[in-house]
Amino acid sequence: MSINHIVTPLDSAYLDSKSQYVFYHKMVDFALKELIVTAQHNQLCTTQEIIFFKQYADLLLYSIEAMRVKYMYDEEENMKVDLTESGFPNYLEFRYLFNDLSLKENYVNKLKDVSELQEEFLDSLLRKKEPVSRTKLFQAASIMYYTSVEQKFIFNRFVQGKIIKAPEGSEGAFMTSWSFFDVGCNRPFVCYMYFDFEGSTIDAVKELVYEVLKTTADREMNLDVMAYGIDRKLKDIKPKHIKRIDLGPFHNVFAKDENLITHTILESIAAKDVPLESYALSLKIDEVTSGGEFTEGGYFSKQTLQRWNQPVNKSYVLAPHRIIQLLYSKRPEIMNGLEKPPIQIADLQNSVGSRQ
Repeated sequence: MSINHIVTPLDSAYLDSKSQYVFYHKMVDFALKELIVTAQHNQLCTTQEIIFFKQYADLLLYSIEAMRVKYMYDEEENMKVDLTESGFPNYLEFRYLFNDLSLKENYVNKLKDVSELQEEFLDSLLRKKEPVSRTKLFQAASIMYYTSVEQKFIFNRFVQGKIIKAPEGSEGAFMTSWSFFDVGCNRPFVCYMYFDFEGSTIDAVKELVYEVLKTTADREMNLDVMAYGIDRKLKDIKPKHIKRIDLGPFHNVFAKDENLITHTILESIAAKDVPLESYALSLKIDEVTSGGEFTEGGYFSKQTLQRWNQPVNKSYVLAPHRIIQLLYSKRPEIMNGLEKPPIQIADLQNSVGSRQ
């Protein structure tokens, strides 16, 4: 395990109430769905890239919903939101969830019978005229969690997509995608690679390609370094275009990082200039393309590799209209440095996290 894979609970803030779990999940769900629509509408991704992007976003949303169900009535454990310029759940939460579900059969056998728990609910509500206890609510949530959540749909540290024929007009004959959750910055990334293949059949090297991507392209790094690492390990594969989307930070009331956009939103929420549900989402898209080839190695170990062009880095901010105005007013240097003016997305209509 490299130092980039080390995380600690000190990097996180705790969600400690039912309303916070509901509110946080609503915010993440809403922001990611807005992102999918916006990316397509503003042509930040191709049609095929959007399809893959939505699949990875669905895994992320499924996992966060599973966390909400698991933790909402648990009085001993709390879900943690990352503080290191992320705004997403701490990576440990995904790891705990995945490991916990691998033991689900052991837990299911220990759960109270559903009919018995239903009788206890009815007894409390109808006969005793009192609220159902948190203990019983936790038991019900546990039944729902362990009997309905599937481990295979949990967003893991690395998620591999399939190799398919690239759409017409692409810079390679084939394309593949993958997603990873970088432990260092605690954010999800989605990547695409377009490539040519010089072997007889692509099926013969698929598993090798997947293994190389998992070991070489599973963390944030300079994109040309990633491209060279992939190219060097796959002799029959000629990468032509690699694209990486960095999701985040997700700027919201639960984030407490040092990011200037996050600070601006938090200060304005504290001053009651903007509502509690105010948010913004940063997005970075890096791309690198092949500009030719060169030969590396000696006479017996000669290999043709790609000569990569300078990576192109583009930054975007997605936010509701009021937050865009706020950021232009207080952080014009950030707004003026974006690839294009901030992209307007919808306000979150909040009925859960309202001020008291």
